[in-house]
This record gives sequence, structure tokens and C-alpha cells, in this order.
Amino acid sequence: MQDDQNTTHFGFKEIPADKKVEAVAEVFHSVAAKYDIMNDLMSGGIHRLWKRHTISQSGVRAGQKVLDIAGGTGDLTMKFSRLVGASGQVVLADINDSMLKVGRDKLANNGIVGNVQYVQANAEELPFPDNTFDCITIAFGLRNVTDKSKALASMNRVLKPGGRLLVLEFSKPETECLSQIYDQYSFRLLPFMGKVIANDAESYRYLAESIRMHPDQETLKGMMEEVGFERVTYQNMTGGIVALHKGFKF
Repeated sequence: MQDDQNTTHFGFKEIPADKKVEAVAEVFHSVAAKYDIMNDLMSGGIHRLWKRHTISQSGVRAGQKVLDIAGGTGDLTMKFSRLVGASGQVVLADINDSMLKVGRDKLANNGIVGNVQYVQANAEELPFPDNTFDCITIAFGLRNVTDKSKALASMNRVLKPGGRLLVLEFSKPETECLSQIYDQYSFRLLPFMGKVIANDAESYRYLAESIRMHPDQETLKGMMEEVGFERVTYQNMTGGIVALHKGFKF
């Protein structure tokens, strides 16, 4: 969340709000090539189960149109492409061109070419007409957005009436004991793995810090409701380390 008109969070630092997009871009340009490997290592592969559950909650079916925001290397897009089939369409949108390139190459290598469109876009100002998509997902991307409420409102605008938004994001552990263990893991082990695997400890330190600055489950639920989403619910996974928020547009 933006603190005022001039500054915002970049991890634990305060930076000018108009510099955050550039700062986040530098992080993801740096980690793009090793992003999938690091995801598997950091989560022990559990991120695949979180994403699989998100897909199962999407209600997506053949012929529909899906927007995968901050879609990065295309894990969700690949699954959605197969669900919507030849008569549907999936738009993989990401603000970072390095991530888009990795995603495009990965999906092409897996035979996904016909019904996927790639768009470089800022979640705060989505370049699509009103009421375009049946389903919108944003997985592990909302915490990097400068103005989260503006982005959520933009998602609401381009979602069709009756459509749903799914926000998969790191959140707040449900117990203090788990929170302490998670802190030790995040601030000690993640930067170390980033240095060894991706030769970039600082980017993974930022990622750990950005998780701590992200709104908790109830706060994010309220933010979604404030911009017009209805029947907003969330489900904690892995003890609240991750939460899946779901909201509908009516």
C-alpha cells in the first residue's frame, strides 16, 4: 500500500512512488532466467500445489477468456490454455519484458502457441476494454504493485459481470511459532539460495521483505471489497504462509 503521494515501500525501504516500477523491474530482470528453479527450491515444490488449487477454484471452462496478470513464466497460463481450448483465449500479462520472454519460450517449448496472447502491461492500468475477461488471476504479483487498490480496481473494470478474481499471494502465518520459523527461513536461507543459485542475494532479500509489507488476509479482503468485488473469501494454505483470495463481480 502506498504511504502517501510521494513514497512507497520497496521491501523495508521507502522510495519515491514513481521509482518503484523501475526498482521492481530490476529485481525481475535479474531473477528471470532462474525464476522457475528458485521457485521449486524455495518452496520445496509446494508452489505447484498452490497453483493447482488456484486453477481448481477458477471455474474456467472451454471457450472462456482468462487474464493471468504478473503471469511471469506461465505456470498458470499453461494450465488455463488447455482448459479454455481452441475456442478460448488466455492473456499472459506482465510488466517485465524479461519475464514475458521466459514465459513465451517456456510455453512454446511445451506446445502452447495457439490461444495465448502476451501483453506487457502495468496491473494499475490494464490496457483492455471493460468487461473483457471471465476470470482474472494474479499469483505472487500483487505485493510488487505500487498502488494495490488501483490495480484491484483495474482488474474489476476489465472483468465481466459474473466473473471472478483469484489472488494467490504470500500472507501472514496463522501462528506465532510458524511466523518465527518462517522469518528465519526467509531472511537467512532465501538470500543465501539466491546468491548460490542466481548469483543475486539482494533480489531475494527484497522478495522476503516484500512479503512482510504485503497486507494481511483480512486487510486484502477489505481492499477487494472497497473496489467493488463481492462475496470475497480467502483460504489459507500451508498455515497462512500463502492465501488464496477470491472475489466476484456482479
